[in-house]
Amino acid sequence: MNVTVLADNTVATGIPKGLRGEWGFAAAVGDVLFDTGQSSSARHNARLLDCPTAFDEIVLSHGHYDHTMGLDSFLDPSDRPTIYCHPDIWDERYIREPADGRTLEDPVHIGVPYSRAEVETGGDIVEHRDPVEVSDGVYALGEIPRTHDDNPVHLRAADGDLVDDSVPDDQSLAVETTDGTALVLGCCHAGLRNTVEHAESVTGGRVRHIVGGTHLVARDSAEIHDIADWLDGRLDLFAGTHCTGFEAEKILSDRLPEAFRSVGVGSTIELPPRG
Repeated sequence: MNVTVLADNTVATGIPKGLRGEWGFAAAVGDVLFDTGQSSSARHNARLLDCPTAFDEIVLSHGHYDHTMGLDSFLDPSDRPTIYCHPDIWDERYIREPADGRTLEDPVHIGVPYSRAEVETGGDIVEHRDPVEVSDGVYALGEIPRTHDDNPVHLRAADGDLVDDSVPDDQSLAVETTDGTALVLGCCHAGLRNTVEHAESVTGGRVRHIVGGTHLVARDSAEIHDIADWLDGRLDLFAGTHCTGFEAEKILSDRLPEAFRSVGVGSTIELPPRG
């Protein structure tokens, strides 16, 4: 059971030539595509890496452009994939903070760049709030209960106004293995501890492997150390990508040296066999 990173902020290897990095995330998790990045780069990279470029099951983690904009590269009206997502994924999302620091009066749309009707022309949509087994031993976790801190970000449209966005549609993938549960994250807006505990309640096995975006980039060093305290002794693998952040990666590589692995586009993580 392999997880191959197809879209990420960084490229982990120079071979094969031509791999592309971008702000976003996508991964092939066995025979399931999890997220699609923000362009056709995920499909381009999959082809170079001898990964499938067509998937029967696609899971979207949440409704931000850097995880969904590449979706059209994987849609096929003649061989329609099934797309699993939370019903709120179609909400309009915005940001008022341009990366270059300029003053911006009008918010920039950062949500899914396609309408539901457009996506339905090339695939079958399954909206769900509860966990769904999308492949043998692979679960799209659905809406995640938030007992502990979460990672809200930016704004969404609600009743004609813009309000703070808790990203309620955030979900992750949980994979049953012979050595506990492997968790693959998009951005983890629901919060890492909440997501781990929910995955364990769904699969019944302890989370031993974490791959993907953890949104620790939004946490200060004290909070990251607290998370490291909680993770210490739990994991065989921690491979943070995308929105994990350089400071968090440095802290976690120091605190979890046996489990930490640096990954990016082109990395393949071999998980234990499915349980």
